[in-house]
Amino acid sequence: MAREIQHIPARREAVNRAAVRERKIRLAAYCRVSTNNEDQLLSFENQVTYYRDYAARHPEYELVEIYADEGITGTSTRHREDFKRMIADCEDGKIDMIITKSISRFARNTADCLKYSRRLKDLGVSVQFEKEGINTLEGSGELLFTILSSLAQDESRSISENCTWGIRSLFRQGKLHLNTNRFLGYDKDEKGQLIVNKEQAAIVRRIFDEYMNGVNPDVIARRLCDDGVPGVMGEPKWVCSTIMGILENEKYTGDALLQKTFTADFLTKKTVKNEGQIEQYWVKDNHEPIIDKALWNATQLEIQRRHDYMERHNLRSMGRFTDGQPFSNRVICGICGNVYWRRTWTRLSRKVKVWQCGTRYREKGVQGCGSDNLFEKDLFKGFVYAWNEVVESRTDRIPRWEQMIAEGDPLQQHRARQMLSLTAEGPITEIDLALVGKVLDHCEAHPMGVLNFIFLDGTRLGVSTQE
Repeated sequence: MAREIQHIPARREAVNRAAVRERKIRLAAYCRVSTNNEDQLLSFENQVTYYRDYAARHPEYELVEIYADEGITGTSTRHREDFKRMIADCEDGKIDMIITKSISRFARNTADCLKYSRRLKDLGVSVQFEKEGINTLEGSGELLFTILSSLAQDESRSISENCTWGIRSLFRQGKLHLNTNRFLGYDKDEKGQLIVNKEQAAIVRRIFDEYMNGVNPDVIARRLCDDGVPGVMGEPKWVCSTIMGILENEKYTGDALLQKTFTADFLTKKTVKNEGQIEQYWVKDNHEPIIDKALWNATQLEIQRRHDYMERHNLRSMGRFTDGQPFSNRVICGICGNVYWRRTWTRLSRKVKVWQCGTRYREKGVQGCGSDNLFEKDLFKGFVYAWNEVVESRTDRIPRWEQMIAEGDPLQQHRARQMLSLTAEGPITEIDLALVGKVLDHCEAHPMGVLNFIFLDGTRLGVSTQE
């Protein structure tokens, strides 16, 4: 049987996004500049004007919108909000064609370039790159696009390496690369040198003083917010991490550690803490200090002491609102070693504050630790008694404090000077919670009402609340 071939003529091409339409092509333009400096923003404005004129000169186009990202890097689309909005509009069928200046304006990341161009190609949306003369829907477009986008990524890598080299060259010369608009306490003069901002410096000193007086960072932040103290951006917004960043920054002593962090990947822009991976530089006496070096060194040791204390007692923090109740997390069970928690009992319609071991009742109604409950009035009375014992024996303790000042580390020296000053003020007649925060390390609560007070200078005194 003879084979027969039947010819089927082509139908009229179905109308789709990639086909030529009688209606106008819906055109979108994408612009981007990667920095916020004046020259780049002028270039950005020129791009916007150009694409408006471009659409007006071509009657076959209907300009949908000009999408634009200012001051955003091209190595990632993560923070390019208008770019992502443009892609979403393409997926919603609002755009037929995108025009942009060059591949480097679209993206300098090869993976992003290919991902988005292929997504748009599947949608029938073409991308026209003017500089390279590429249309992604044309036959050879993707090959050229892949090659040129790889070159754009390599160009970005080269630019990143040049910038890194420049910054590290400055570091080797002991020159800071610092934005004082985001650094509390200092401004820059006409030569780029750090100069003290007196109003902000007062805030920095307050933070150090309160911390070394026993106040925790979260409480310091809350106080600053309550007092309406402006932060580095001019608004009274303070958080614990900001306080810790100030307390740990060596620049307040007039020194500067350069290259604390570095960018590990030019594509992701991920910043990594420098723990010896690359060289660092310590510049001594680079600028006028705000904080005395002895105080700063004492503060670093105090930060470590509090960290060790929290680990030793399995605490997440040294306690909140410690300006109102500095005994928080400082009362330790003498039987099991766990922290006492503050409770409120109601007796005869009266509120009574009681401190109780956190493991006394592991489950409701089931007693665990056999420690005694401690009434707050007895805790306060015990501290007053113990402190007055320190004051009365001050003369005998002075030689030890003087030895700590002469031979101790910066924190020991600070605590010894503090004890000399505070004990000189004489005995107290009632609880002074600010004093508790300044001098108390912790209190051990033992059975039969025995309290051992351990002060920050190492002094230990036992008292009985049942006497």
